[in-house]
Amino acid sequence: MGHTIKKEPERAILCAVSLPGKTEHTEYAIEELGRLAETAGAVIVDTMIQARRAIHPLHYLGAGKLSTLKMLAEEQDADLVIFDDELSPSQQKLIEQELEGTKIIDRSALILDIFTMHARSREAKTQVMLAEAEYLLPRLTKQWTHLERQAGGIGMRGGPGETQIEIDRRLLRDRIIKLKIDLKKISVQLDTKRKSRSKRFNVALVGYTNAGKSTLMNHFAGPNVEVEDQLFKTLDTTVRRVQLDKAHTIYLSDTVGFIQKLPHQLVASFRSTLKEVETADLLLKVIDISDPNFREHMLTIDEALKEFDIPEKRFITVFNKTDILESAEHIKFVKRTYPESFCISAERGIGLEKLVEAIRDRIDESSYVHHFYVDPREGKLIADLHKFGEILESRFVEDKILFTVFLDGPVYESLKKKYQL
Repeated sequence: MGHTIKKEPERAILCAVSLPGKTEHTEYAIEELGRLAETAGAVIVDTMIQARRAIHPLHYLGAGKLSTLKMLAEEQDADLVIFDDELSPSQQKLIEQELEGTKIIDRSALILDIFTMHARSREAKTQVMLAEAEYLLPRLTKQWTHLERQAGGIGMRGGPGETQIEIDRRLLRDRIIKLKIDLKKISVQLDTKRKSRSKRFNVALVGYTNAGKSTLMNHFAGPNVEVEDQLFKTLDTTVRRVQLDKAHTIYLSDTVGFIQKLPHQLVASFRSTLKEVETADLLLKVIDISDPNFREHMLTIDEALKEFDIPEKRFITVFNKTDILESAEHIKFVKRTYPESFCISAERGIGLEKLVEAIRDRIDESSYVHHFYVDPREGKLIADLHKFGEILESRFVEDKILFTVFLDGPVYESLKKKYQL
């Protein structure tokens, strides 16, 4: 991708506005913003939270506090100020003028930068480039000076493969159109792959970033998914075929994690990735039970999934990381509050037997026992019945073999069409 590597990490100040009744929420948001900044490679040198009745339409903090922020940046020798909310183009321009010489980015730009770092597949790279281009379009006049590639650093990496520095608005719009066309072509290819998996029960892992989805994926499918304690460390959707037992095989998908205030440009561009969520037969909503803000995480996930038409019955809530809780009472409280949920530790394999049993039960709800009279010479059909189903009984009836087979609903429909049963 050609990132510019800086010898010293950028020194960042975090900045947020706390609205009435939102003090606790703001403190959590600024803590999360710090983790995002550290993921991008910054060192946090200070934090400024300003209580206001509303975000100032021009100065964000207010004119007086902006002057204070300027002095703080000078005192801390800060290279970078990161704002917790997305700045409007006019806000960004004014703040950059006031804090001349200090780089100004917002939460959206920071998240886009992290996605740029971690995009690996052609689909993910295209999605990130599209989201970045749409974010930059209204900020084009000032932003290109701000985002010169030779400067490097957080918020300045550019899209994967991007080399052009000066680009006018028309060229950027053309780029957006081209990226959307490319993404549509990739989406068609992925739809074909999804159709090939429709013969099996599809399970998708959804959750807040860093909730342990990849660790759970590795428990089921083997250690092939990158796991690290960083936000958005895994970005591309991973799909694995998992044999739960002879009669129950699933395709398991690990999707991109959610986060507060995820840039709307990313939500839109990652729509094709999240089709794994939309087309899945079952979603495991993975929650980090050890995080004191897990309820907010659940609300963020639910809000993001509202864009998709997913019946409530297609969810199972899974509380992960029970092994690092200090009190067993916490688990009991969660179980009382969410009686249909499962408490597990994907890291240590605790509680997974009951979760697997619940997944099998969901598969069985869409599966049926079928009877087939098969000519002994139909070797391919007999092989597929053994491969895709559980043979409960087979016996000769005159010149045919009567198979009693337990089959997933989608598999039965596929075999019925293939062999004209």
